[in-house]
Amino acid sequence: MTTTVGDFLVERLYAWGVRRIFGYPGDGINGVFGALRRAQGKIEFVQARHEEMAAFMASAHAKFTGELGVCIATSGPGASHLLTGLYDARMDHVPVLAIAGQQARAALGGHYQQELDLVSMFKDVAGAFVQQAVVPGQVRHLVDRAVRTALAERKVTALILPNDLQELEYEPPGRKHGTVHSGVGYKAPRLVPYQEDLERAAEVLNAGKKVAILVGAGALGATDEVIAVADRLGAGVAKALLGKAVLPDDQPWVTGSIGLLGTKPSYEMMEACDTLLMIGSGFPYSEFLPKEGAARGVQIDIKADMLSLRYPMEVSLVGDSAETLRELLPLLEQKTDTRWRDDIAHWTGRWWKTLEKRALEPGRAGVNPQRSIWELSSRIPADTIVTSDSGSVANWYARDLKVQRGMMCSLSGGLASMGAAVPYAIAAKFAHQNRPVIALVGDGAMQMSNMAELITVAKYWEQWADPRWICMVLNNGDLNQVTWEQRVINGDPKFSASQDIPSVPYHAFAEMIGLKGIYVDQDDMLGAAWDAALSADRPVVIEVKSDPSVPPLPPHITMTQARAFGKALLQGDPEQGNVVIDTARQVLGSVLPGGGS
Repeated sequence: MTTTVGDFLVERLYAWGVRRIFGYPGDGINGVFGALRRAQGKIEFVQARHEEMAAFMASAHAKFTGELGVCIATSGPGASHLLTGLYDARMDHVPVLAIAGQQARAALGGHYQQELDLVSMFKDVAGAFVQQAVVPGQVRHLVDRAVRTALAERKVTALILPNDLQELEYEPPGRKHGTVHSGVGYKAPRLVPYQEDLERAAEVLNAGKKVAILVGAGALGATDEVIAVADRLGAGVAKALLGKAVLPDDQPWVTGSIGLLGTKPSYEMMEACDTLLMIGSGFPYSEFLPKEGAARGVQIDIKADMLSLRYPMEVSLVGDSAETLRELLPLLEQKTDTRWRDDIAHWTGRWWKTLEKRALEPGRAGVNPQRSIWELSSRIPADTIVTSDSGSVANWYARDLKVQRGMMCSLSGGLASMGAAVPYAIAAKFAHQNRPVIALVGDGAMQMSNMAELITVAKYWEQWADPRWICMVLNNGDLNQVTWEQRVINGDPKFSASQDIPSVPYHAFAEMIGLKGIYVDQDDMLGAAWDAALSADRPVVIEVKSDPSVPPLPPHITMTQARAFGKALLQGDPEQGNVVIDTARQVLGSVLPGGGS
């Protein structure tokens, strides 16, 4: 039987360890789909509802497995639809390969239907390696370089295949001048700094009396090492959002998330520390780090271009987080003064009590959204994978969800795109079928793209070993995060024309396509809803009729922000009554005379 270029591509990807591809078919890529069919399941194909969602799935697969994520689409609009999900992978530094079809080689340059300059289009998002194949003998080294580059550099790469080329008989490159003869295989090296640099870092850290640590996604495989170093230094640890699962939240010195979606103890720790150790984090908001010059700094990152970027570091170490921390630990002196950690534990304990109080406040115009996550935290199994969308739901995920050791969590970090939570959760379930998976989503993201992907869940769930897959939707009829940004950052009242969205019965839609739907419109229904969802025999959509007037604001409100908020209210906000009451009660008291925390 003739081996086509499409057949060779599938076999080569299989040789590289690819076992799953996410995508959507089309005539520009049919030669590869025919090869996938002939391969008889060697590589599983997962059909998304939209190519953007397939790219998000590939990004999430890479995040939750450490493997290469692969997505595939046809030429023209299929290829262009991939871009948002690919940018998500690029900005969060995970390896993804995009495979796109193209019109026949003889038609290129002829303004042909669905002919786009795909090399140019992909050049930014897949600039590490993007190539269009021209002859069969090219395909071997294009696949090998695309995969190896993606894995080694943790970047997005792209391979473009004209549709007529896919059907040609595959011919290996001949032994002659002008040919390339590549091979399969890559294993990440052991990457650690020189001993003299480790000693310089240890000098800085040993001199510190108030050490703060910030961990990100680059520390996800270094939980034990981070704990050992933090204990040796008597340090507190804050977590960037992509590093939420690095450490469990049951340790009193773990202050939780940091930044606009962060916690007050993380803010307090960064304000008071004299030394900062950043591990595997590209956290972007420098205003939540120590004031420049107030703390000495050490940073560990596998990517040199991320070093000393957010804070001027005294010592910058290029290395794998776990490996570097293991080499650094013997050089660190045991701190015996517990006062710094005692302060952190006090701040953190007070904060958890504040969050509990806020979560248990009854909603005024619907269910208190904070309670939806608070009730989950006491019930969530330790092996759960949680995904969050962007928007106000990410605030409650960041602050109120207590992570246990062994959990996995992620969201669209650097890109902060709406619409990632459900495709992320689908990819997580395919990768870890025996683990419960929970997606936390706002109604804006559900209407934008995620409702359609519930159909993907309905298509595949019966083949999953464990049916526990839950999507919680906060239905507040408002693009809530932006509404609050309008009020507090811009000093404008809510602009209803841009912010109001229609109410959709998400639970009923779930029931209509064969899933289980649960509707919650009272605060005290939430606990029972989570219990029912976690014990259901099929995927579940929990629709929470949520109060939009609960403020998803930063942990520290400045007087400038308070004034902007007041200015917005003076202009007349359509939800002014509930907004004033809830904001004053929950947050603004900390900056007003006589206010508390």
